[in-house]
Amino acid sequence: MSARIDHTVTSGTFSLDGETFDVDNNVWVLGDDHECVVIDAPHDDAAIAELVAGRKVLAVLLTHGHDDHIRATRELTERVGAPAWLHPDDRMLWDLVFPDLGPDAELADGQVIPVAGVEVQVLHTPGHSPGACCFHVPALGVVFSGDTLFRGGPGATGRSWSSFETIVGSIQRRLLGLPASTVVHTGHGESTTIADEAPHVQEWIARGH
Repeated sequence: MSARIDHTVTSGTFSLDGETFDVDNNVWVLGDDHECVVIDAPHDDAAIAELVAGRKVLAVLLTHGHDDHIRATRELTERVGAPAWLHPDDRMLWDLVFPDLGPDAELADGQVIPVAGVEVQVLHTPGHSPGACCFHVPALGVVFSGDTLFRGGPGATGRSWSSFETIVGSIQRRLLGLPASTVVHTGHGESTTIADEAPHVQEWIARGH
């Protein structure tokens, strides 16, 4: 059975810098009928487990450490028996949610994670947060961008540990060089493509946000 992507949306809150917002988060599961990886663990471990549907979960890959993307991580990893992977530069964000227990493993730029006959390539893309990562799957022509790149531009950079200049640089260096047809599956909202976003970089820079 060839690899496929399953998707659901979970709802909850995002809190940082003393403010809380209602948010809807995408959950992506990449795998076949037998094994998979889960990308992000927002809000509702039961809904994510339903999407997994009894398959062996090799890893829960966290695009970054904001609480809306990791809140259900511990419940999910216990439920499905899989390790949670996070880039170490986001450990301070993780510790705001789970101060007594660290992630199970560290993501690293250039790391390759095999699942269901395809390879997931880890791209460290700081800016939205210092440890933000995207997950490129060349065989499927997709990249899971977390909150680094959305339809219409880069992720937000108005909060602690974020930088607009850094996120634009990450997108330019690590994402816009991917094939133009690459589908960008985002952490919130609709998917886009590299071809749709690449022409607008100078507009983003002019806006400065």
